[in-house]
Amino acid sequence: MNLSIDEATQKRLSGIRAIGESQIRPIGLDADRLGRPTPPDHEFFGLLLKVGLGRSRWAGENAEPSDGEASKESTPARPGSSRSMLCIAEEMSYWDRGVAVSFPGPGLGEPPLLSMGTLDQKRRFLGPFLQPERPRWGSFAMTEPGAGSDVAAIATSARKDGDHWILNGDKSFAANASRADWILVWATIDASQGREGHRAFIIERDTPGLGDFVIERKMGLKAYESTSFTLRDCRVPDENLIGGEEHYARRAGFKGAMRSFNATRPLVAVMAVGIGRAALDESLAFAREHDLLGLPRVRDRLERVRRGLRAARLLCWRAAWLADHSQPNIVEASMAKATAPTVALEAASLGMELLGEVGARGDHLIEKLFRDVKAMDIVEGTGQVQRIVMARHLVQLPRE
Repeated sequence: MNLSIDEATQKRLSGIRAIGESQIRPIGLDADRLGRPTPPDHEFFGLLLKVGLGRSRWAGENAEPSDGEASKESTPARPGSSRSMLCIAEEMSYWDRGVAVSFPGPGLGEPPLLSMGTLDQKRRFLGPFLQPERPRWGSFAMTEPGAGSDVAAIATSARKDGDHWILNGDKSFAANASRADWILVWATIDASQGREGHRAFIIERDTPGLGDFVIERKMGLKAYESTSFTLRDCRVPDENLIGGEEHYARRAGFKGAMRSFNATRPLVAVMAVGIGRAALDESLAFAREHDLLGLPRVRDRLERVRRGLRAARLLCWRAAWLADHSQPNIVEASMAKATAPTVALEAASLGMELLGEVGARGDHLIEKLFRDVKAMDIVEGTGQVQRIVMARHLVQLPRE
């Protein structure tokens, strides 16, 4: 596995570091203090577009497959590759993961469009993100009030009606949904069919029946909105069914959802690595300032956290490298997602122990990171779900 990072990605990382301390972290602290997401008209989002962020990974219709890169034995992380995205995501999350998720762009709706979407759908929904003239957002909605980690249990229904589909249901904790141009929504045409009944639709902004947006209150990661919304007799045209009906005739619906998670779980996992790095750096600074580094148990625990974060990053990179080379990565994606948030939580917990009573004041960055990091074990499949996935593959644990 080639661990090198190409020059263009290195340049983007330098750009993020340049705005990390001056922009990203202060905006995150401000959102945490005010208890609300960064508003979509914030000037920071316009700045991101100027430095080339907030764009789609889709290279345009002239670069549709046949590029052959997926079969190469080894390639460095390059702009648009999964591992390049991981490098960027980790660095953004180091400065503030909430702000990182609030960045404009197609978000988690992009992987299903890339893997399942038709050329026309990529053109219509990802094309505007190639050279956006203003900050744009896409969103992804799988979670429901009664179906979180168990995605097979989604209840949002889709019924065919002529050349349209009628969707009804409730979705929750969809990032940036109320400000998005479109939301990629998962629904079922028949709950009795289980996973084979799943379909993915693009619901465009202002579609009648899409509404009741509520931005949820959270303990951390307050800079981005986690939104609940409803679908009430929401009419969606046939051409917004991701991949078209032929795709699902091949029983690829639920597999498409799983491929999406196998692409996004390493991304979420490496964001935890970024938070953990920030907690470790702040803990080291506090320990140094208060003469705690002379204590062997403190040094040992700091080293243990550093070692764990590096190992977690390699798990994430391994899963992304497999995805970039079109190889199965379900176990590796779950390993990354199960490991990284746990190590990051250990980093933040150690920081809180070192802070002592200072941590109880609620005004130290480590205390904020401690609240931020817990969600990383929950979103995109909890740690328990990842361990079940690994057990099924490694020791043939039965599904039922």
